Amino acid sequence: MSVLHKGVCPDGFAELSRFRGEFYACLTRRGDAMFELADAVLCADGPVRSLVELSLVGEHRRGHGGLYDALARGRLDADRMRQALAAVPLPRAADGRLVLAVDITCWLRPDAHTSPQRILCHTYGRGKDQHIPVPGWPYSVVTALEPGRSSWTAPLDALRLAPGDDAATVTAQQLRELVHRLITAGQWQPGDPEMLVVADAGYDAPRLAFLLKDLPVQVLARMRSDRVLRRTCPPRIPGTRGRPPRHGGEFVFGDPATWNTPDTETVTDTRLYGTARARSWDRLHPRLTHRSSWAAQDGALPVIEGTVIRLEVAHLPSGATPKPVWLWWSETHAAPADTDRLWQAFLRRFDIEHTFRLFKQTLGWTRPKIRTPEAADRWTWLILAAYTQLRLARPLAADLRRPWEQPAPPERLTPARVRRGFRNLRPKTTCPAGAPKPSRPGPGRPPGRKNTHPTPRHDVHTTGKTGPAKPSVKKKPEASSPRPRRTG
Repeated sequence: MSVLHKGVCPDGFAELSRFRGEFYACLTRRGDAMFELADAVLCADGPVRSLVELSLVGEHRRGHGGLYDALARGRLDADRMRQALAAVPLPRAADGRLVLAVDITCWLRPDAHTSPQRILCHTYGRGKDQHIPVPGWPYSVVTALEPGRSSWTAPLDALRLAPGDDAATVTAQQLRELVHRLITAGQWQPGDPEMLVVADAGYDAPRLAFLLKDLPVQVLARMRSDRVLRRTCPPRIPGTRGRPPRHGGEFVFGDPATWNTPDTETVTDTRLYGTARARSWDRLHPRLTHRSSWAAQDGALPVIEGTVIRLEVAHLPSGATPKPVWLWWSETHAAPADTDRLWQAFLRRFDIEHTFRLFKQTLGWTRPKIRTPEAADRWTWLILAAYTQLRLARPLAADLRRPWEQPAPPERLTPARVRRGFRNLRPKTTCPAGAPKPSRPGPGRPPGRKNTHPTPRHDVHTTGKTGPAKPSVKKKPEASSPRPRRTG
């Protein structure tokens, strides 16, 4: 079988070689070992099961000691790496817009008692479908989404959340720096459509929109079904006394009597979800209070208006009963075409889950038992660099399919199938890593001498706090008490 499919553009190898050279320049210490470690991840046969087995891959010419030493004592210029990721070709929507998805994925380390800065991470479906918090390192990842059905994304940044960090504030700063890098790299120019940031219900969409209001960014996020928003204030009648109201009537997600007539309504036939009905209501905002993330806000709290979209589908691919999805968009005066574009862009946000699954199950992101969070950050950047090389090699790779797999056109190859042929593409690209020098292992600890410097143990932190985690006692609500409404 031919290594390359027909119609390969030579610029594809030039772009891949350019990124590999820039990636090598970001490795300022133990660069040769870390570069070959990333190549071993790309050229290994099958999923990465352990870190030490990568030293047996032919593309990794060093021993297992140099592999661990590279992660423990190596150095990587993260700022330059972020600029390199922002400079590669990025996917865009049909209207030329950059669609960015942000989400938090966790590297679970429940038994790493000697690893510092672990935080209780939210997990789903563990232990009889219970949401059990597990210690680990949470990472905020930002990717660029592709239009249409695809398992590909373009990772642009990864940031580990430290104990005491506020997720909304850290994410807003992360997006702000990313937008500036994209503008500097020429990915966005004045006159282009504003970038769209898509997030799930775990993010405070109005706060993100408020913190990013001076950037060419729009925010689209899902809201919980128990939220209560407010309408805009009606015109003030002349001669009315008292302070003018800042909020209008309530818009209760769970009470259709408060919805009134929607501003737009569209019905679309889809292949996966059947009939999709989307309705939108204009100029709705939450009633903010001086608590949580708004506690430090001076003066009157802002009124952040947006558009609310309710999406209903006929069925789900899994066969489960579909539930309506509530979306909040940071802009107003949405047209029917905007409503369809927005809910379709939100459904593309789930493509980031395919990327996380590939990171963990195929590339072995969470497999190493790394002790320090600094080494975990280096390994995370190596995984992002490896995935970016797969994305750049996508138009160059052939379909090395298994006998039981269906043929796929070049544009429909998955990241795992592109990885199978990367070993054949690697000799045609730049390989700046130098050959290893002969050396001999050190003497190690003398036999019979005990370790007099045991590794310290560290407590687990909770999100937003710097102290150790304390067990919380949950009170069961009374049967007659109504469900509290989320008005903020």
